[in-house]
Amino acid sequence: MIDKQWASATEAVADISDGASLAVGGFGLSGNPIALIEALLAQGTTDLRIVSNNCGVDDWGLGILLAAGRIRRMTSSYVGENKEFERQFLSGELELELTPQGTLAEKLRAGGSGIAAFYTQTGVGTQVAEGGLPQRYHPDGTVAVGSPAKDVRTFGLGDDAREYVLEEAITTDFALVHALAGDRYGNLVFNKAARNFNPLAAMAGRICIAQVEHLVEPGDLDPDRIHLPGVFVHRVVEVGADAPKRIERRTVAAEGS
Repeated sequence: MIDKQWASATEAVADISDGASLAVGGFGLSGNPIALIEALLAQGTTDLRIVSNNCGVDDWGLGILLAAGRIRRMTSSYVGENKEFERQFLSGELELELTPQGTLAEKLRAGGSGIAAFYTQTGVGTQVAEGGLPQRYHPDGTVAVGSPAKDVRTFGLGDDAREYVLEEAITTDFALVHALAGDRYGNLVFNKAARNFNPLAAMAGRICIAQVEHLVEPGDLDPDRIHLPGVFVHRVVEVGADAPKRIERRTVAAEGS
């Protein structure tokens, strides 16, 4: 299908079923595919396994799915801005695979590139490699599920020898991403910092759904400006330039400073 435009976010996410795995773009609240998340919330999909850098905040981004009890497992690198996330994790309601941020990015990229696994120095000598990092708690606060130990190998000779830990790539059933612009063939352009995890999440999803602020005709995008080729994108929904955006933590200078 060359024309990948869909009429609405509701229609685009309609076949995401209970128990599905999703890679979701965004960093903090920057680049969140909020229209797709809200459509997923409205249709009642539950028991989701989500891979995303973080889980939004209590009332925005993935946080609205979390607050509704729709997420079973998160694979993330940062979870510190969401009190409900903390409560669900420590009470045993939510499973968490905590992953170093750069490793998470590479796991998504590798999955989208057909690479099964890779070795990295990140995490060597810690519970990331050795196992036992809490992934789920019992209600009484004891650890119910700990992370497994990972393969560690030494590469290099002499003084250059270093230990590396094996990390498996990530692929998911679906990906939800936000872009500044896209054409009907699925080619996407992201806006500055809102690019963040969006291209990587898109690559990892077997079916990628992109919400775009501006939908243009094929050929209207400068090929040198395209950040993600349409081969990775399967559905495109236009949400408009006035799509809501939130600032996670507003910081301003004092007057006259």
